Amino acid sequence: MGVITKTIGKRKYSYLVLREGERVVHKYLGSPDDPLVAKITSLKQETLVIPERFGSLFWDTSLSNIHIKRNARYIIERILEFGDADALEWMQRVYPVQIIIQVLYLSRAVSEKSRNFWAIWFGVEDA
Repeated sequence: MGVITKTIGKRKYSYLVLREGERVVHKYLGSPDDPLVAKITSLKQETLVIPERFGSLFWDTSLSNIHIKRNARYIIERILEFGDADALEWMQRVYPVQIIIQVLYLSRAVSEKSRNFWAIWFGVEDA
């Protein structure tokens, strides 16, 4: 899912791009100057890289070395173990809850205390 801006003539239009099965669908959002559209665009852009404000969670590497998709498990583990409410909110915008729960079940990096908390939080049994 992403946001694109098209220019037709002298006017600009923003669209939310979604994949529905094999099809790619563009849903009209409005003018890029609209504050709501600007907010949606900035939130979507924030899910492409780890925000600088979470740098302390990844103290052992540079944020530029972390790939959102390839290093998903690493990112989720760190946020589940050391993150705050802001980090949790960002993580849930980036990754589906099923992936987060899967990491919760399989990870050795998440402590038992954190695992129990997040199992209750996400409503799963005996993670």
